[in-house]
Amino acid sequence: MARYRLLPTTEQAAVLTEQCRHARYVWNLAVEQQQYWRPGRRAPGYNEQCLQLTSARAEYDWLAAGSQTVQQQALRDFAQAMRNFFGGTARRPTWRKAGVHEGFRQVGIKAQHVERLNRRFGRVWVPKIGWVRFRLSRPLPKDVKSYRVTRDRAGRWHIAFAHIPHPLAGPGEGSIVGIDRGVVVSAALSTGELLHAPGLSPGETRRVKVLQQRLARAKRGSNRRIRTKRAIAKLRARETDRRKDWAEKTTTDIARRFDTIRIEALDVRAMTRSARGTVEQPGVRVAQKRGLNRSISRSGWGLLAGRLQHKAFGRVEQVPAAYTSQQCSVCGHIAPENRKSQAVFECEACNAGPCNADVNAARNIAAGRAVTARGDLGTSRSMNREPQINPSAA
Repeated sequence: MARYRLLPTTEQAAVLTEQCRHARYVWNLAVEQQQYWRPGRRAPGYNEQCLQLTSARAEYDWLAAGSQTVQQQALRDFAQAMRNFFGGTARRPTWRKAGVHEGFRQVGIKAQHVERLNRRFGRVWVPKIGWVRFRLSRPLPKDVKSYRVTRDRAGRWHIAFAHIPHPLAGPGEGSIVGIDRGVVVSAALSTGELLHAPGLSPGETRRVKVLQQRLARAKRGSNRRIRTKRAIAKLRARETDRRKDWAEKTTTDIARRFDTIRIEALDVRAMTRSARGTVEQPGVRVAQKRGLNRSISRSGWGLLAGRLQHKAFGRVEQVPAAYTSQQCSVCGHIAPENRKSQAVFECEACNAGPCNADVNAARNIAAGRAVTARGDLGTSRSMNREPQINPSAA
């Protein structure tokens, strides 16, 4: 996706908000129909829902004032989401919330619908609005067929053109790197590099805490509460932008420097699930688990692995993560006592070290093997081919 900052006028922003509201309304109606489905009862499909949309537009003027193509595209997206769910590749589509899921998609655009004005700005044709300018922060992709307009919680508008970039080429010298992901150190390379995902500064962190306290005292629905929420959202958006920028630059550098990239196989979604439990069986240490989940999210584990697979397609291998932090990368001895602390590793068998524990784990990952709970050797898994293990990297 090629993403740009959209620069609508005040009148255009109001119409864009209405378009987002219509698309969200149609999507939620489709979700409601699907939830009432029972065995033996057929849920309405896309064609039937389009007929229902036509009847609704004839009955409600506020819905007819919006773009029919935008509303129909929301139904197409929902139908595709249901196909992905039944195919086992995605979760079941759920409700879209105002202020959180603000956006709509437009397909079937032509080349004349996207223009470059000058070196800094371009413009795009949006239904029911006309030409809307956007900041030309990167070259425009060729032969785009669709785009998605979104608004984040900070009130910023963005447009993303559907575009699949070509993978980056490696150096071609057979180099291998292992990457260990952590909380204190976001990514440790087997070369000894320690990478940290940027976040908010200490002053900005204190500012967020003050705003959160003010938000707790503000009356619901008041203008003061709205302003406070917007201020918090701007700081959070700044933190997210810094993390995404770091991930893009880091993955581009790694994809260009190494031919084979080995990363530990982690189920980040399962690791960041809530520990609250249920009313009958409440969870334990919920606050500690919530803090860990936030630290994992701020480290950008999933974003780092996802962008590496996109930029170095076919050259990323996943290695089982079991015991990589307790195994000596020199002699292979495994013991919990090898890891003296979070950051210090020293082997008790060969006295190797002391060295950084995350770097030692990254070297085990670079070797392409890890030890399972039964003591067997687990090998790396490539998405496209069988892994080639280099014994000299051990």
